[in-house]
Amino acid sequence: MARVGRGLPLAAAAALLLLLLLLLLCAPTRCPRPPAPPAPPAPPGPPGSPAPARPVLAGAPGGSGPLVLERGRSAAWGAVWGAARGGPLWRPRRRRRRSGAERGPGGGPGVRADSAAAAAAAASSREPSGEPGREPARFRPEELRLSSTTFALTGDSAHNQAMVHWSGHNSSVILILTKLYDYNLGSITESSLWRSTDYGTTYEKLNDKVGLKTILSYLYVCPTNKRKIMLLTDPEIESSLLISSDEGATYQKYRLNFYIQSLLFHPKQEDWILAYSQDQKLYSSAEFGRRWQLIQEGVVPNRFYWSVMGSSKEPDLVHLEAKSIDGHSQYVTCRMQNCTEANRNKPFPGYIDPDSLIVQDDYVFVQLTSGGRPHYYVSYRRNAFAQMKLPKYSLPKVAGIKGMFLANKKIDNQVKTFITYNKGRDWRLLQAPDSDLRGNPVHCLLPYCSLHLHLKVSENPYTSGNIASRDTAPSIIVASGNIGSELSDNDISMFVSSDAGNTWRQIFEEEHSVLYLDQGGVLVAMKHTSLPIRHLWLSFDEGRSWSKYSFTSIPLFVDGVLGEPGEETLIMTVFGHFSHRSEWQLVKVDYKSIFDRRCAEEDYLPWQLHSQGEACIMGAKRIYKKRKSEKKCMQGKYAGAMASEPCVCTEADFDCDYGYERHGNGQCLPAFWFNPSSLSKDCSLGQSYLNSTGYRKVVSNNCTDGVREQYTAKPQQCPGKAPRGLRLVTADGKLTAEQGHNITLVVQLDEGDVQRTLIQVDFGDGIAVSYVNLSSTEDGIKHVYQNVGIFRVTVQVENSLGSDSAVLYLHVTCPLEHVHLSLPFVTTKNKEVNATAVLWPSHVGTLTYVWWYGNNTEPLITLEGSISFKFTAEGMNTITVQVSAGNTILQDTKTIAVYEEFQSLRLSFSPNLDEYNPDIPEWRRDISRVIKRALIEATGISSQHILVAVLPGLPTSAELFILPYQDASGENRKSAEDLEQISEMLVHTLNQNSIHFELKPGIRILVHAAHLTAAPLVDITPSHSGSAMLMLLSVVFVGLAVFVIYKFKRQIPGINVYAKMQNEKEQEMISPVSQSESGPNISQSELRSPGQLVDEKLDTQPIGSISIVAENQSTKEIPTYVNV
Repeated sequence: MARVGRGLPLAAAAALLLLLLLLLLCAPTRCPRPPAPPAPPAPPGPPGSPAPARPVLAGAPGGSGPLVLERGRSAAWGAVWGAARGGPLWRPRRRRRRSGAERGPGGGPGVRADSAAAAAAAASSREPSGEPGREPARFRPEELRLSSTTFALTGDSAHNQAMVHWSGHNSSVILILTKLYDYNLGSITESSLWRSTDYGTTYEKLNDKVGLKTILSYLYVCPTNKRKIMLLTDPEIESSLLISSDEGATYQKYRLNFYIQSLLFHPKQEDWILAYSQDQKLYSSAEFGRRWQLIQEGVVPNRFYWSVMGSSKEPDLVHLEAKSIDGHSQYVTCRMQNCTEANRNKPFPGYIDPDSLIVQDDYVFVQLTSGGRPHYYVSYRRNAFAQMKLPKYSLPKVAGIKGMFLANKKIDNQVKTFITYNKGRDWRLLQAPDSDLRGNPVHCLLPYCSLHLHLKVSENPYTSGNIASRDTAPSIIVASGNIGSELSDNDISMFVSSDAGNTWRQIFEEEHSVLYLDQGGVLVAMKHTSLPIRHLWLSFDEGRSWSKYSFTSIPLFVDGVLGEPGEETLIMTVFGHFSHRSEWQLVKVDYKSIFDRRCAEEDYLPWQLHSQGEACIMGAKRIYKKRKSEKKCMQGKYAGAMASEPCVCTEADFDCDYGYERHGNGQCLPAFWFNPSSLSKDCSLGQSYLNSTGYRKVVSNNCTDGVREQYTAKPQQCPGKAPRGLRLVTADGKLTAEQGHNITLVVQLDEGDVQRTLIQVDFGDGIAVSYVNLSSTEDGIKHVYQNVGIFRVTVQVENSLGSDSAVLYLHVTCPLEHVHLSLPFVTTKNKEVNATAVLWPSHVGTLTYVWWYGNNTEPLITLEGSISFKFTAEGMNTITVQVSAGNTILQDTKTIAVYEEFQSLRLSFSPNLDEYNPDIPEWRRDISRVIKRALIEATGISSQHILVAVLPGLPTSAELFILPYQDASGENRKSAEDLEQISEMLVHTLNQNSIHFELKPGIRILVHAAHLTAAPLVDITPSHSGSAMLMLLSVVFVGLAVFVIYKFKRQIPGINVYAKMQNEKEQEMISPVSQSESGPNISQSELRSPGQLVDEKLDTQPIGSISIVAENQSTKEIPTYVNV
């Protein structure tokens, strides 16, 4: 037998070398987890939505969202625990799709993980310890085991996304939707639906029940009835909903005609849903998605709300922010099943800033920017809006304790964490721990140094956020943060408070996810890491000491954790995978075995809630029962039991009432924007109202006696007041209205008896109305103006004590459709030129004219539609007029030739041309081009000496201008004698019938000379007669009418001949004379097709602060010529 070295068998040596090679290759330091690929774009939203969009299950907080998982990114998996609604952490894992042989039996049931096969993975993996740097004494070194089972979702190894939902409290049903998202295609290509009925021990694949070819994209759960499940299909295949009412056992499919982007479930009615589509439409369903009805178009994303029960009389009322036609945002309310234009209400008069509507409890907040500064408005319990100093925001609430909140506030560019025990009346910084994890003292002195927390609260009932608390464990708060002068993203540690935020302890030096077991009696911690792990930590004494437990024998790349719904939470499912190519592994961990018995009364001790020693919190002393730290019993019904005793009211139990602010001396005084007397305007004489003292007891405060009577609002008789502070505004905030359309006027009054106040409105157009009281005008006063103009609208209110009045000047306009600039073709130097803007329709209301001509760098702005000006130099000049009507601007541009002298020749045509003359600028421009080309070819005259303009109207005629053109050097200028010779040549050629063209096959048109003049065709002197101008305007109006008919009714017999020429462009417009004759050959292609005859339009562009639509009417009809 061959040997190597000192007698080692060759086979053994080879085996040893191979083993060493494997050890080298697979050592943890050499075989780390492959780095994640570059972060791909965000996973897709629901079908039809842009890539960044993701579905938002926006139901009641804490009860609506499934756990969203994604495999493989090296970032800490624990962040997935904090998946809030609409914002899960997507952790993509790019991998090739495996063949059917690699995936295993397609569609087959899942099987238990083979422990023998998985043992190989354990041999090549090393788990992080989970302890901070050095093992402190409080961590027990012995390893304990938890009862667990593992289930593999066979056939889904390629799937890189999952959504998990535990049906609800006391339910054993778990649903899992796994998906393969292809980042190259940007779509979901596979999906599987799994269901467990035994708390996650085994799962059944349900693809055959939803359709083997159906690709599912999202899983939704009704927050008020978790037996109701909704699945959304991938819209690239089909747009449908699958609905289940039995916890996902059976499904019914319903087709959709829109793509869902987010859902909002009603907080009380389990079948009521709002659906926001990808095209910004809001739909409602009263049958849990079986039928849908459109509510509103142009809704701003995430700015729609259900009414709050108790604050709105109608539970089906929907609050939303919608975009108007001109792009402005408005606050709109309407009923979910009856949202028509007639019953839509706009509680806030005018527009609001985009994306600013917030509906929170009894308050509605909007923002309106004016003069570059934001102004905040609030409506309390759906009353009229009032301006406030600062907006109100919701705060992270600590579960189990009334009035306790944590908030991060920016002070001097530093973010600090504050705590309150009385709903925000008083705030203080958090005291840092006295010592660190190793027992070393922490030197942190308030207010220069304190504890700061990351306050991202998980709204998913199964997952942990950056801060966690439970109603059944009110004293325990777990959060991540840092110690220092401000909140930082560096040096993040985990902290716990066992006395409701009064003191804190450090429990980990690295981020962990913490779950509550047994109603908060046990804490479970799992480290955030991208490496495989098989251990977690348990604490029975509120985080003071921790025990290490193994939950699986095989290290697992953890993708997420799902806890059992409800407060007991004794079962937990860990989601992950053993390797990058393995199936999803579901490890069910049962914690029942760690308890030896049920807790008894003697296992508890009392604990009193306090704030820095003050026992009265929210007007009561509360004593809770806590399990003794040395006991490992299951808490059961005794968890969180509480005794409460009311306290005597003190000033600390009262906050400033609405509209009041606390000053330095501690008193609540009216804010600068608030008028206390305005509260009584709804009172009628003989009634009473509650007159605020400036204070109100903090909501949910239970104090009694003491200063309660002194600070409580007192009933008073409604005073008789004269009307005061009257305002008249339009509902949309504009000062313009459109002729023939409804305009809504809103009357606002600061003071006065609205029930006994007479109101009179004069619309300024001869119509006036009267109302017996102001309450009848709450929805606004509608009126239609039949004429354009500026109207003086007046309103007067009066009662027995006085009167008040207000005036609104309203501009009523009609849409401006067309602008035509009337201008001479050619003019002489130093002669006045009249330019007139002719409008269609002629009466549109208040107009502003902006004129640009010559080399002027600044425009001339007038209120008149005509101007006169002179040109002092020869050449071609462009004149532009812009007409501003309301928020629309139209313009027209013309070119005028200026010479010291010129001659013009009137041209006429064969009478049959009139039959084909649509009298539009485009047609005249084409005919002018053909005539000019024919003249140039027939006479050899330079194109710079000829200008041809076909005139509007019938019979068809044209003007031929002979111009004294000179080159750039100023030489070769034609004299008057030269112009005369050119004119005679042209007249001779025209009289010989040498100029003609073929309009279409068989239709020949001759061009004749009428008479020669030495003056421009259009009079340019100031003594222009009124009759001539009237005739010109008449011709223009007729031309415009024909233009409209031609553009939109080209198929009418008799006027559509020119439009049909598009199909006859192959035919050439050939003169019938022979090639030896002087008549030119004009191709019919010289006439442009009607498809080319389009008006150029300018893009929408802002002018000042108003978005203006500018339409370019630059037809260059006068003169209608082309320089060749």
